[in-house]
Amino acid sequence: MANGTQTELYLSEQVVVLCTCALSFLGSSLIILTHMIWTDLRTTPRRLLVFLSVADWLSAVSYAFGVGSVFRTSSPECIAQGAISTFANTSSFFWTVSIAVYLYVFIVRSSQRVADSLVPLFHLVSWGVPLVITVTALCLKKIGYNASEVTVGWCWVRIDAPDWVLWMLLTGKIWEFLAYLTLPVLYILIKRHIHKAHVALSEYRPILASRPPSQSFSSMADVKLSLIPIIFIVLRIWSTVRFVLLLADSPVRQHPVLVTLHPIRSRLCSSLCCCCSKCRAEAPRSDGTPQRQQTRRDSSTQREEGEEEDGTSCAQSNR
Repeated sequence: MANGTQTELYLSEQVVVLCTCALSFLGSSLIILTHMIWTDLRTTPRRLLVFLSVADWLSAVSYAFGVGSVFRTSSPECIAQGAISTFANTSSFFWTVSIAVYLYVFIVRSSQRVADSLVPLFHLVSWGVPLVITVTALCLKKIGYNASEVTVGWCWVRIDAPDWVLWMLLTGKIWEFLAYLTLPVLYILIKRHIHKAHVALSEYRPILASRPPSQSFSSMADVKLSLIPIIFIVLRIWSTVRFVLLLADSPVRQHPVLVTLHPIRSRLCSSLCCCCSKCRAEAPRSDGTPQRQQTRRDSSTQREEGEEEDGTSCAQSNR
C-alpha cells in the first residue's frame, strides 16, 4: 500500500498538465463544433467520435480544475472533480473500443445495418457502466483525495480507503487493461481484411486502368489503423506503469519523468476521426469491391461523399 506520503508536484509538471488539458479541450471542442455546424458531416462514425470527444472534454476540464485547485483533503470540490473525471475517463475507454468494434463490423463483416444497430448498445455501455461505477463509488465514499499517488494533482480513488486497489481497478484500470488487449486485436483484423481485399482487387486493375491505383488508399488506411492502437497504448501506458509501481510500493512512481509523462494526451480523437472516415470510405468490402465504387451504384452516394469531407477536415485539424 502507499506509504501515505504525497507525491511532490513541481510547477513545471502542473504546467504540462494544464497545457495538455488545454490541447485536449480545444481538440475535443473543435470536433464537437464541426459536428454541430456542418450537417453533412453527421455520419455514424463521426457521431461516435463526437461522443468520445464529449468524454475527453469532460476529462480535460475536470483534470485542469483538479490541478489548478491543488487539493489537500477530500473536500466536496475534490470529490465532485474526482467523480466527473472518473466517469469521463472510464467512458472514454468504452467509446474508444466502441469505435473499433463499429469499424470491425462495418469493414470486416461488411454490414452497415448491423454496425448501426450496435450504436444504442454503445450508448448503454459507454455511458451506463461508467455512471453506475461512479455513483456506486460516490455512495461508498471511495472517491476523494489521492495524494497524487496515481494522478498528477487531481482527485480520484481515496488512497486511504482499505480497498483502494479494487476501486482503482473498477474506476479505470481494468478497462484500461482490456482496451490494451482489445484495440490491437480489432485493428489487426481490420488491417488483414483490407490487405486481403486489395490483393483480390488487384486482379481487376487492368480492367480499371483508367482509375487511380487503389494501393495508395490501402497504404493510407493501413498506416492509420496501425497508429491508432500504438498511439493509445504509448500515451496511456505511463499511468498504468505508475499504478503497477504503486502496487509494488516502489518510490519510482514519484519520479518526475513518470509524473510528467502521465498526463500527456495526444490528439487521439483526430487520429480516430481520420481513421473512421477514410477507412470506411476507402476500405473494400468482403466481395473485393471498394466502398467508393459500390456506393456509386446505390443511393448512398451523398452520404459517402460526406464521409470523405469528414476525413479531409480531420486531416486539416491534425496539421
